[in-house]
Amino acid sequence: MKAMKIALAAATATVALSGAAMADELKLSYNLGVTSDYVFRGVSQTQEDPAIQGGIDATYGIGYAGVWASNVDFGADDPTAEIDLYAGVRPTIGDTSLDLGVLYYGYVEDKGIQGSYSYVELKAAASHTFGPATLGAAVYYSPEYPGDGGDSTYVEANAAVPVAPKLTLSGAVGHQAIKNYGNYNTWNVGLAYALTDKLSADLRYHDTDEHKFGKIYDSRIVVSLKAAF
Repeated sequence: MKAMKIALAAATATVALSGAAMADELKLSYNLGVTSDYVFRGVSQTQEDPAIQGGIDATYGIGYAGVWASNVDFGADDPTAEIDLYAGVRPTIGDTSLDLGVLYYGYVEDKGIQGSYSYVELKAAASHTFGPATLGAAVYYSPEYPGDGGDSTYVEANAAVPVAPKLTLSGAVGHQAIKNYGNYNTWNVGLAYALTDKLSADLRYHDTDEHKFGKIYDSRIVVSLKAAF
């Protein structure tokens, strides 16, 4: 209940803020992708197997909302699919872009042995352009992490820079802290290539500093293909 109250409060604030700077047109965008391994914050969500993913986003002025889904595999009798809902605002201040929002991670067949896997996070992120490069940082907070994890915080620094026509180098370093489970660090670096104006390929290395947690925390190279239209 506490998480849902925060989510509803954030959603209300999102509507109020976005109403102050509306555009005249509602815009919809779609994405569809395949990946050799669905990795979230350095951890495989599919037991190192491939995933099919897709989503729909709506923007209106600085406001946005969307839904995104992927197959997942956490083990026997656990969720088979993830469906995320999110909303927020993206105001800009000069060359700095902000992203303030709320996310709900929902799961199909959500019957984990430690209770529901579904949870809510609040997000605050910023990115700034320096010539061709973009540097960013983000903080995610959840008051109730799944499995009686208590509150959790994820902080990340990221960067992207074009290195050749249609080729972009990007990476991120993050720290996940979960009150009742402990902490770990994660990082990734990779190259994205624009095959067309709507289709891109990504080759990325992921790792964490907690391989002792199991193979899903091990280092891995992931290949992904994504279409956006």
